[in-house]
Amino acid sequence: MEIFRLHHRINRDPRIDTHLALVARIFGIEKVYYSGDKDSEWEDGIYRVVGKFGGNLKLEHVKEDIKFVKNFRGVKVHLTVYGIDFRKKIKDVNEEKNVLLIVGGEKVPPEIYQLSDYNLSVSNQPHSEIAALGIFLYEFFGGKFKKFKGEIEIGENERGKTILKS
Repeated sequence: MEIFRLHHRINRDPRIDTHLALVARIFGIEKVYYSGDKDSEWEDGIYRVVGKFGGNLKLEHVKEDIKFVKNFRGVKVHLTVYGIDFRKKIKDVNEEKNVLLIVGGEKVPPEIYQLSDYNLSVSNQPHSEIAALGIFLYEFFGGKFKKFKGEIEIGENERGKTILKS
């Protein structure tokens, strides 16, 4: 599975798109595409986290979002508040080999709805796209997270902080 974030805006979205990339990473997603503003500073920040904590996450800027989605070879799943309940289709999506999970940004072009094989919603209520992504990926991967070996690992600790350095 790969993720495509629509319409990154340097002045507005670096923090939320950082959260999107970090959520993707913990589930083992290895590629996040994004359109909108090319943001080398944001990319560098994500790569610093991956470098310290491990993983294989790669980022790629896409200039033409509609063309990219149209040319993607595989199943396109658009997470949207206007879709059908994702629980009705998640088993179907899970059977697919090559999935592009599309996460909206500012106003999503109508073509995205038409080009998507599935338009799925977490609640049909206004919500955070990052929360929707997390819920979808949690269900898709059966509640399993990836374990990474990096320069730094965080150990479990109920009352403090345990930081392990390799």
